[in-house]
Amino acid sequence: MQATEQPATVAVIGAGIVGLCVAHALRKSGFEVTLYDPAEPGSQCSSGNAGAISAGSVAPLAMPGVLAGAVGMFTDPQGPLHVPWRYALQAAPWLLRFIASATPVQVEKCATALQDLFIDAAANHQALAVEVGCPQRIAHSGQLHLYRDLQALQKDMPTWRLRAAHGVKIEQLDAAAIAALEPAVNTQAYPVAMSMPEQALVTEPLLYARAIAEHLQRHGASLVRERITGMRRSGQGWHLQGEHGAFSADSVVLAAGAWSAALLRPLGLDVPLESQRGYHLHLRQPGIELGRPVVLADRKIFISPMETGLRIAGTVEFGGLSAPPTERRAAMLGPQIKLGLPGVQLEQDGQTWMGHRPCMPDSMPVIGPVPGLAGLWCAFGHGHLGLTGAANTGLLIAAAMRGENVVSRLRPFSIARFRR
Repeated sequence: MQATEQPATVAVIGAGIVGLCVAHALRKSGFEVTLYDPAEPGSQCSSGNAGAISAGSVAPLAMPGVLAGAVGMFTDPQGPLHVPWRYALQAAPWLLRFIASATPVQVEKCATALQDLFIDAAANHQALAVEVGCPQRIAHSGQLHLYRDLQALQKDMPTWRLRAAHGVKIEQLDAAAIAALEPAVNTQAYPVAMSMPEQALVTEPLLYARAIAEHLQRHGASLVRERITGMRRSGQGWHLQGEHGAFSADSVVLAAGAWSAALLRPLGLDVPLESQRGYHLHLRQPGIELGRPVVLADRKIFISPMETGLRIAGTVEFGGLSAPPTERRAAMLGPQIKLGLPGVQLEQDGQTWMGHRPCMPDSMPVIGPVPGLAGLWCAFGHGHLGLTGAANTGLLIAAAMRGENVVSRLRPFSIARFRR
């Protein structure tokens, strides 16, 4: 590595799955890497996701027509996405931008960018898992999305057509084909499905993240248990202020998830980043077996087989970073899947969880250098697809910092798209 062309030291703020993958790719490129996070690596949002590597999820959350059902969806306490009245005013600017992004032009732009970001995501995760010593944790299982009837499927067909147009392999299945794949499914209630057979699964996200962190430490990277509260340009590098100390680095990669916006604001950068508080219920002895993630499309619930049981995830609410979890959001997940999986055994002590998914209103993360602030890079805002995009985000950041020409791939995700 030529010191005149590349920074010697890089501070990665955030040790979730995105930060870990960025740190891994940078270390392999010859940089001296230090990760900063007040929590254990991978223990926050990265630990509780559904485990899906959904390279086929190129459709943005805001599709044309979203406004028609938005009010009912946002205000229904039992719905898959809830906005409490106490937080509605604060969430309103984000929601308005979310709805405004649901134009055919923006949807196509987003799908094209995400297709490029997610290309070979499963293969790159597999390569990473092999390198860090847990190849068995990447399962090429596929996904099964269940519908109550053909009419319900028809409402989602714009999303499926968009996926197919961007190279995603999809198959429509009838009740017999569903039963052959997943005997635990009640095909009388859910007789129609769309299959994405090429999608993958991380069978235990927290253990996968820990394996990457341990590999990093064995190969010279440092992990510092510290909350970074501020950062500023200092000479040719960056000064980081933590709760208990100060640090410096030639470059900084901000991968602090939902906490990233607060660190950018003092630098004059205002990004519309919102926490979508996601919940899961984890059953250690569910009484059924699944061979792949199964999605109840009407409830937008992901049900994933894990090494330690069955993970039921999907409910989302807005509420900010400081409010305590709404326990009933996680508790209602079990009863909601009984129609689709009648044999599931709900446990009195099933483990519940809440995490902060960092979401942008246009469904695209912020990745790449910050114009005008040399040495500052972004890698946050992946929303529900942080695990999916993590490995490729790390590879892109490392390539750019090595001086490779990946400008065209990073441009759609630039923070500059939010500048007025």
